Amino acid sequence: MSQDTDRAFDDLLGYIERELDFESGFYNEAYLDRRITARMRRTDTDDYRTYKGLLEDDDGEREELLDSLSINVTGFFRNPDAWESLRGVLRDLTAEQRSVSIWSAPCADGREPYSIAMLALDDDEVDARRVEVLGTDINRDILRTAREGRYETSQTTDIESELEPLSTPERWVDRDGDVFTVSDRVKDLVTFERHDLIRGREKRGFDLVLCRNLLIYIDADYKVPIFDTITGSLTEEGYLMIGMTETLPSEFRDRYEAVEKQHRIYRRA
Repeated sequence: MSQDTDRAFDDLLGYIERELDFESGFYNEAYLDRRITARMRRTDTDDYRTYKGLLEDDDGEREELLDSLSINVTGFFRNPDAWESLRGVLRDLTAEQRSVSIWSAPCADGREPYSIAMLALDDDEVDARRVEVLGTDINRDILRTAREGRYETSQTTDIESELEPLSTPERWVDRDGDVFTVSDRVKDLVTFERHDLIRGREKRGFDLVLCRNLLIYIDADYKVPIFDTITGSLTEEGYLMIGMTETLPSEFRDRYEAVEKQHRIYRRA
């Protein structure tokens, strides 16, 4: 970027922070620029200053940008091999204790927490009666989608193939053409609430936390606060699962032991 372009970009980020209540400083600049320029292309806007003016005048575009900046790429049973490893964790947890609390953060449109619930219900060796799943996200709109539990197959999303890890997917998802709706039995295991993983308070008493594919977008300086929140939210020997391409910050490597290192499943040491 030229110096003038840099100033315009910084000015735009300042506006987004002040007026949209989005803390851009937590995220990689390259990630922010990709999401913003994608919206600029969609709105035929040529430069950052012009796009800032559009945001000032258009409530709808402010909402579209916020949705774009929110990390909501997801799918049922994303990285299926990793879910096979997680199956063993669920079996062990439900065999050992009366109740099992699981946190999916961020949960995007709900497919990850619903995947956990479906896996528990579908596996005869997991006592699903003991499982409670919480999904949290910062985006209120996407949480409404999550609570509805209704998803559509498109050219880029084949929901039926996403459900292949299940032995009997028809028991847990109702299909009507290209529309898939999560069954009430699955929904009964899952609750949703708004939570900012970066700035929000830690939670308590979770036996398993899934924080997958968030860290790759976060600036290095803010990964430690996220792991402080996660670690403080886990039980003494609770499990953590992160994304397949992610690593534990160096400050936390002695606080976790690998359970399935290839699939990024760890236990609090």
